[in-house]
Amino acid sequence: MKNILLPLVLLLGYLTASANPINGLLERIDKGASKKFKTELIETNSKTDFFELDQSKGKVIVRGNSYVSIATGINWYLKYYANKHLTWNNMTTELPDKLPAVKQKQRHETSHQVRYYLNYCTFSYSMAFWDWERWQQEIDWMALHGVNLSLAITGTETVWYNILSQLGYTKDEINEFIAGSGFLAWWQMNNLEGWGGPNPDSWYKQQEVLQKNILARMKEYGIEPVLPGYAGMLPHNNKKLGVEVTDPGDWCGFPRPAFLQPTDPNFERISSLYYDEMTKLYGTANYYAIDPFHEGGNTKGVDLDLAGKAILKAMKKVNSKAVWVAQAWQANPRPKMIENIDKGDMLILDLYSESRPMWGMDWSIWYRPDGYGKHNWVYCMLLNFGGRTGLHGKMKSVIDYYYDACDHKSGQTLQGVGATMEAIENNPVMFELLFELPWREKRFSYESWLKNYVKARYGNENENLLTAWDILAKTVYNCPPKSQQEGTAETVFAAIPDLDITQVSCCSQTTPFYNTDSVKLAAENMLAVAPLYKGNNNFEYDLIDLVRQTLANRAYYLQKDIAKAYRTKDIETFKTLSLQFLDLLLAQDRLLNTRSEFMLGKWVNQARKIGNTDEEKDLYEWNARTQITVWGNRASSGMLHNYAYKEWAGILKDVYYVRWKTFFDGLSDSLVGNKNIPHIDYFGMDEAWTKKHNPYSSTPSGDAIETAGEVYRKFINPNFK
Repeated sequence: MKNILLPLVLLLGYLTASANPINGLLERIDKGASKKFKTELIETNSKTDFFELDQSKGKVIVRGNSYVSIATGINWYLKYYANKHLTWNNMTTELPDKLPAVKQKQRHETSHQVRYYLNYCTFSYSMAFWDWERWQQEIDWMALHGVNLSLAITGTETVWYNILSQLGYTKDEINEFIAGSGFLAWWQMNNLEGWGGPNPDSWYKQQEVLQKNILARMKEYGIEPVLPGYAGMLPHNNKKLGVEVTDPGDWCGFPRPAFLQPTDPNFERISSLYYDEMTKLYGTANYYAIDPFHEGGNTKGVDLDLAGKAILKAMKKVNSKAVWVAQAWQANPRPKMIENIDKGDMLILDLYSESRPMWGMDWSIWYRPDGYGKHNWVYCMLLNFGGRTGLHGKMKSVIDYYYDACDHKSGQTLQGVGATMEAIENNPVMFELLFELPWREKRFSYESWLKNYVKARYGNENENLLTAWDILAKTVYNCPPKSQQEGTAETVFAAIPDLDITQVSCCSQTTPFYNTDSVKLAAENMLAVAPLYKGNNNFEYDLIDLVRQTLANRAYYLQKDIAKAYRTKDIETFKTLSLQFLDLLLAQDRLLNTRSEFMLGKWVNQARKIGNTDEEKDLYEWNARTQITVWGNRASSGMLHNYAYKEWAGILKDVYYVRWKTFFDGLSDSLVGNKNIPHIDYFGMDEAWTKKHNPYSSTPSGDAIETAGEVYRKFINPNFK
């Protein structure tokens, strides 16, 4: 926003879509929608963001101090006046010829001017294979949810390709350094080199064009990009650079890239090359993301104070007004590195505010008594790890901790809210809640908020749906306030088979933290009214996700019964329950095949779609398959195998079923022959699957509502009518 002496009112209701991005947004939502609204951009020197909803001459008026504020107002109107909820799997809707009137002017404002979006990991776990069409939808989603500051790291590999070419590296040497399409996020965070590559030449050009389109659309809306800055990363193969580097150690079994100390005389030269090439390709930015020593890294011999100053100096050289954006995660940002950075030069993302806040909750394992001191910071929700499938959230905590932060001494430097999830396209309710927080002046209850959300989500009021969501809000979306587990209670379907299973990935747990019988009741409330909502996109998505959760919960208990039968050598019970488990797993596959969002084919086909040749398509597919199974190599398998598992149709049948069938057969043989449980190489089994190219459909099959009812009655409650 521009600062001017007197407020100017610019009426933009009748301008073309090229001049006013809101018109283009409305037309993408519903053709002709731009003629049903009148938008007014009011530029002001106030530090308050606002939007207003009003009515004049039969048109809905949406005013705001920026295009993002106006888009937020439009989304508010669509949800709470028109009962239309736009979400990731459906960014279009059909509006009535005559829009519901705004009978009394409504104004929402916030002094928190930052609504931040994205984690490095999101770019790989969700966005790795997106084209411009999908990115355009996401940027529209961002604007509608008030996002005005977003990480933008697409195409950074092209910056590095050009730099290293200038420094005399061959194409093969460059591709030994830059990671492949499914793993670029961890290369960007200085965690690994080369894994998933080598990238074809076309990849670099493709990503460069994509990033330029992303930045252009963000600029139209007024969304500030956060470009990746430079913190000292260099290839391990750096002899030709004539520099002295340190070895920062390993990350999850992968050697990290080399580290050029910011205090080294060569740092200024290399950082200048980096920023010059970044600027040449993508322009300058007012914000740069820089996270040295992410998730560990050897800091021995590093003067953190001088390093922080050198990193800032290099960034300021390209833009004296630029702000350093840092993730607060584990030991980062290192206090010694930032304590002598001037106020206003940093924006710190409190990455996991709902579970491990650093800003002021003394029960948090990452609690910092002084918060971030003088530095500005953002209250962030992480929520999802690895894109792992499962209903999950902390509704009450997300609300309460935000208002607690506002009232805390750290609230003096709090700048807004952010979504820093590792993956998106899941648990949409939590993101709606988060991004409404700054626009609601007073603390509110999730119960009161849900009533309006449910009506907006499904288009009308319904007691069964309110009951279902009340149950969900008190169970799966009410993870205990002090729980620090990483994301959803994990599904045993995706686990490496064993008799005792406590977790699927390295970092969460399988034990439900809620009453699973209550979740079944929520499912029955939705199923009871399902015929009334046939064809309702949001309802069918939520129904399938909820029934999926009930089947996953049933599998949790069934697996324990199987282990008990094995240990007591009850062969008949063991065989009966094992078959039930396998049937349940296949039923889950069938259920999820009714919605493209829960189908492996969508992910794999996105990857193949962006390839230009069969060889490229195969490489991208390998990246897609590998990321959601073995993730890395055998050396890294202890931490990363299964980290990004997905409960999707296709992978359930072809990977998880095969694992469990092999395991049960081995147990059965050991019972009959009184032998030890045989060793099974699950990594090898999964790795073999990653190299296949058998096709997976992304077109749903079967009726979602009918299938949900059938599998629920068969496996959960046969008496449900």
